[in-house]
Formats: sequence, structure tokens, C-alpha cells
Amino acid sequence: MILAAKVLTVSDGVHHGVRKDASGAALQELLLSAGWQVAEHRVVADGVEPVAAALIEMCQDFAGLVVTTGGTGFGPRDLTPEGTRSVLEREAPGLAEAARLVNPAPGRLSRGVAGTRGMALVLNTPGSPKGCVECLGAVLDAIPHALSLMTGETTIH
Repeated sequence: MILAAKVLTVSDGVHHGVRKDASGAALQELLLSAGWQVAEHRVVADGVEPVAAALIEMCQDFAGLVVTTGGTGFGPRDLTPEGTRSVLEREAPGLAEAARLVNPAPGRLSRGVAGTRGMALVLNTPGSPKGCVECLGAVLDAIPHALSLMTGETTIH
């Protein structure tokens, strides 16, 4: 199985060019070092609509992981989970919870969700480079099996 991923950075600052996308770069580095192919990296502004629209496009005809970084906290513009939920077909709460548990102090403040849209598995991670890498790293080993199940491949349980 080819391990394909896409990265979505959700940040007003990065979108408007006033902040460097350190988190998106950190996720790409982690994925590449773990043997994944990164098919796309996109940046959108915070908000329900930009996140939902980007995820719809990124998941279209894509079988793989779509990981977001940013917008999972308690700030007024932190609406990534709401935008994500609006387009998910099925939630995967175990992945979101496992990602949160890897770093209990800041993890408890992440409202990120996970789930499926079509053949894509979507995972929200925090906006800090350390936080997004830790959260994705906590579940990355389970994602190939989930993707195999989603595509109907025969797997051993």
C-alpha cells in the first residue's frame, strides 16, 4: 500500500503571510521520514467555511490521510473542529483521544477531531510544531491499518 498524505495548515497569520508555516513543515517532515508520500500541502485562513471547503476538495478522489494543523484551541477563530465535523461522514473518536493523550497538559486543550470522508481519513492536530508532531506521531502507526479497512482490503485483525 502506498502511504499518501495531505497537510492542511489552518492559520490566519500563515494565510496572510505574516507568519511562517512551521507546523505544516513539521508534519511534512514527520510524514516523509515515516515513509509517507505528501501529495499536497495547503494553507487556509481560520474559520468553519475555509476549513470545510478545503477538506472537501482535498478528500475528493483521495485515499489516504489528510492531517490538519491549527485552529483546535479555544481562541475565537479556532474553528477547525467545527469545519471538520461539518464534512465528516464518520467520526473516529479513538484517534482524536489517543492523539490528545500523548501530551496531557496541552493535549487537554485541543478540541481536534478525527474521522472519514470518502476514502480519506482526516485528523486535526494543534497548531504548534511540537504539538502537531506529537499528536500525529501518537497515532501514525494505526493509520495504515485504518486506511486498509476503509478501502476494503482483507486484513488480519
